[in-house]
Amino acid sequence: MPSTLIGADPASAALTLDGLTVDFAGFRAVDTVSTVIESGELRVLLGANGAGKTTLMDLVSGKTRPTTGRVFLGDIEITGLEEHRIAQAGLGRKFQIPSVFRDLSVRRNLEVASCRNPGVFANLRLGFSLAQTRRVEEILAVVGLESKQEVEAGSLSHGETQWLELGMLMAQDPKVILLDEPTAGMTEAETMKTAAIIKAMRGRHTIVVVEHDMAFVREIASRITVMHLGRILAEGPIAEIETNPDVRAAYLGSKGIQ
Repeated sequence: MPSTLIGADPASAALTLDGLTVDFAGFRAVDTVSTVIESGELRVLLGANGAGKTTLMDLVSGKTRPTTGRVFLGDIEITGLEEHRIAQAGLGRKFQIPSVFRDLSVRRNLEVASCRNPGVFANLRLGFSLAQTRRVEEILAVVGLESKQEVEAGSLSHGETQWLELGMLMAQDPKVILLDEPTAGMTEAETMKTAAIIKAMRGRHTIVVVEHDMAFVREIASRITVMHLGRILAEGPIAEIETNPDVRAAYLGSKGIQ
């Protein structure tokens, strides 16, 4: 386990970043980032464009390989593994553009996501267990798509498609979920519903969210990490971040979070 994170409790850590760094042709996009995200925590990652937030998510999920540093999922090191192996270890990621099976019904999308076997469609023909069926019903209720469960996913609205993908992540049951701007393109009402869904996911899953909508951040955040120029500038509850002078100067402006 990592040695540079003084005071970290390996038993309660869901995701540990230890001195994570990546250089692109001499440009250090992420610079010695170290943090521990506890099991069941909901962490929000803030920062201006170019601060290194999405690159950090890429490093964790295996899309980008780090130059130096380590990543641990629980007590398992996943540094530099292929994306599919990291997913198998228990990490799920949602990108800004949703990815669903557009020709399948909402319910079928969730059923496919819940199958662990590569021969997923063959498994579906053999039928679901009672526990799997109940879990799909629970997820439909959480994402508010019970009335749309037999509708083809391709006919859903933008917000509904995003909620379905959140449901598919829940069905996969990863230990840690990375969400990249989950409210992009949503109305205010859709944003608040998304906040409610994500809060319902907290606890069963450890969640890391990259987001710019501060009303949404206030609604969901328990702890915030602020990045600036590839480094962690500040970390703590939102009340501390709002009044942190370094954050005001570097990112949020003299008036604080808006």
